[in-house]
This record gives sequence, structure tokens and C-alpha cells, in this order.
Amino acid sequence: MDYTKITTFGALKNSDYKPKSIKEELRQNLIKKISKGETVFSGVHGYEDTVIPEVERAILSKHNINFLGLRGQAKTRLARLMVNLLDEYVPIVQGSEINDDPYSPISRYAVELLKEKGDSTPISWLHRSDRFAEKLATPDVTVADLIGDVDPIKAANLRLSYADDRVIHFGMIPRANRSIFVINELPDLQARIQVALFNILQEGDIQIRGFKLRLPLDLQFVFTANPEDYTNRGSIVTPLKDRIGSQILTHYPTSVEIAKTITAQEANLEAAQKDQIYVPELARELIEQISFEARESEYIDEKSGVSARMSITAFQNLLSTAELRMLRNGAKTTAVRLSDFMGIVPAITGKVELVYEGEQEGAANIAMQLIENAVKSLFPILFPKIEKLEKENERYPYDDLVRWFSESEGIELSDELSDADYQRILDQADPLQSLVKKYQPQTNAEDRYFLAEFILWGLSLHSKLSKYRLGNALQFQDSFQGYLRNL
Repeated sequence: MDYTKITTFGALKNSDYKPKSIKEELRQNLIKKISKGETVFSGVHGYEDTVIPEVERAILSKHNINFLGLRGQAKTRLARLMVNLLDEYVPIVQGSEINDDPYSPISRYAVELLKEKGDSTPISWLHRSDRFAEKLATPDVTVADLIGDVDPIKAANLRLSYADDRVIHFGMIPRANRSIFVINELPDLQARIQVALFNILQEGDIQIRGFKLRLPLDLQFVFTANPEDYTNRGSIVTPLKDRIGSQILTHYPTSVEIAKTITAQEANLEAAQKDQIYVPELARELIEQISFEARESEYIDEKSGVSARMSITAFQNLLSTAELRMLRNGAKTTAVRLSDFMGIVPAITGKVELVYEGEQEGAANIAMQLIENAVKSLFPILFPKIEKLEKENERYPYDDLVRWFSESEGIELSDELSDADYQRILDQADPLQSLVKKYQPQTNAEDRYFLAEFILWGLSLHSKLSKYRLGNALQFQDSFQGYLRNL
């Protein structure tokens, strides 16, 4: 039945509509979705066996929820997706500023209107998309912002005494009655403001100034908090924490594959970038491996974490680097190169918190180390491991390539090279293509040159070749020539 055609309280009572609390709505609709085998939290990857079952248990238990985790762990997204578990429409007393349920009105306005008009009381319908409110906790948030205060302008206009409850201006929480209310970064909220939430969570009512006022609000609270904030900026006061039913720990992706899925979903690339720029699969893996390396780096503050947004912005920068080269060369298509990763450094430096030693090294240097460490980590998966010490008179897979460099001037790869020139320069080193064909025979033509440059980076990172950045070009040379050059 389409309840939204009902416009009066009397007609609503004569229908089969049954009023429910918001927590009961969430519970019943979750049960329906699970029984039908539907995905409840779509677009959230890597939490299927960890976080999401805990969220579902909290909803079934009708708990308020606190998501505790480092930045970029989809805490706010999970809260926003809970809106999909609400009924599509709920009835409210028309004109109510706090979404009064006509079956159980709580504001003076709604109570008096129902008393005056009875079954003729007009009702309107509130869509679930309008039943979500969000507030970022900052030190300047006040009790008046969240709960309410006396409005002297309203008192003057209506010529009312301050003792009249009609002079109250409701804050964000009462106005979010019958909604999901999210407070992000809860530890940033001053302790005295957190205290003001006690009664709302426990009894569902609010206190404003000296008024004898009881508003049994119907709310689903969701809080988010970062463990780093507990020491740096504040904490959740213990009595408030005690009133939150479930505290759920979030985490970063546990595998590169999951991280790739998240980045592909969130990157929001332009259609032209998707159509004109080819991205080798290895490039996608390297982008994610950089984040994994950052989370293990001794130069980066592990308490601060490395947000999934780093991979997303790095991937966007990677494609923009390739696109810029394509535009300058007047080409219509291009493919991502490993040297394009030089363009993602700004996306890394702005997303990591360095410890003292990292600050001494410099953010750009740390970013380059992360890129190189990612290459090192993936190299043995695709090609034979490079041995530091080689036995005399024993042949190694990279001997021919190293010899080629010792007999040549090396390879210089400018950032602005056209695709044809880039491929021509790499084709000069015959042993390079032989290695790709031998150890990655299934590689398609578009990926061959990315793998060829990948081998050069791998050899240079294991001191078999020398790699230099000069201006807008990368130079690869024989190690001995590089040594002489340094002298």
C-alpha cells in the first residue's frame, strides 16, 4: 500500500500502518534483507567477515554504535549506508520541526495540534534520505549547537516569557528525531559537551537550561573515533562510552586485491582517462603496495595510519601524469609507464604523518623510498630473485642485460617521450625483452614495456644498475659507469 497518499491522522489510523521506533525499523529491515540474501552494505570491501557482521549484530541488538579506527577505514560510509535499512517513508505531524510521530507526539506544537484537530490533524511523509544528520566534532561545538538553548529573538517576537518553553530553539539532535545521527571524531568533542549526551543515550530525553522538559527522542546514534585522538586531542569520557552499546573496530584492507577494488571504485576517473589511458595490472598493484609499504615504514607514524585515500589520489595522479604527456605529444591514446610514478609523489607526501627521522629525510625522499620498496616487494613475484652475492663462473638470468649496459651508454627515459620513442628506446636492449618473454610469457603487448622498465628499476634497486633522475628524465647505466659518475 502507498501510505504517502494519506494526508490526515484519522486516515492513517484507519490504515494498516504500524508505527515503529527507528531501532526497530533498522532491525526488521535488516532481517528482511538477510532472509532474502541481499547485500546490506554494498560498496564496502574487505569487511565481509569482520566489521559488517559486527554491525549487523549491533543493529539486531538495537545498540548505538561507535566505529573505532584509523582514518580512511570507511567508518562514515558504513554509517551512511545504514540509511538504506530505514523504511522508505515515515509519517510526521505536518509543520513539526522535530519530526513528531503523530502516534506519540513529543513537542508542544504537535501535542496542541493533535488536541485541537484530532483525526483531522494533517500529516506529511519524511523520506529516509532526509533522516540522516551528521556533525563533525570540533572543540568549538556547544551544547546549544547539539541540544538547544533559549532563543531571545523568538521570545521577543512572540512576546513570551523566558519561562515559556516555546522560546526554546532546538539544536541538531532534537531536529534529527527519528533519524540516524552521526558524530564524527567524537574524542574531539569537549568533555562537558559529551556529558550533555548522557541522558539522550540512556533515557532518550534532553535537558535545556532550567526547563522541566522531557522529550523522549527516537534516535540511532553512530559515533566515529580515531585511536590517535585518544592521546593527541582528547578522549571519550568513560560514562559516555559505557552508554554506547557496541564499539566496532575497523581496519585497513588485508590484501592488495581488496585494496585495488576499493581504489577502482572510489577513483572517479574522467571518461576520457578511462578510454584513452591503458593501465597495466602491475601498475594497479604497485599503487596499492605503496600503501602497504607506508604502513610498515619506520619513517611514518603508525598511530596516524595511512588512509585508503592515499591510494585513490595516487592512482588519479598516475593517470593524470600519463594524460599530460599524451596531450603534450598530441596523441589520442597512451599507456601508463613506471616512470609516471614520479608524478604521484605529491599524493603521497600529503597523506602521511612522518616521525622525526622521516622529517629529517624529507617527505619527497620518503615518498620515493615507498615507491622503490613497492617495486622491490613485487619484483621476486614476477622475475627471478636478484642475488646480492653471485658465485664465480655461475650464470645468472640478468647477466646478458647487465653486460649490455656495460657495453653501452645506457638508457634515458624522458617524461615527455612519445609512446613510439619510449618503446624504441627500450627495444634497444634485446636482453630486456627476452627476460619479459621468458619469465612472463602470457603478458599482453600493452604490458610488455611496463614490465621491461620494471626490470630496470628492480636491477637498479639491487645495485646491478645505476638509476638517476636528471631534470625530467630517468637514466639507467652500468653500475661502474654510475660509480665513476659519482666520483
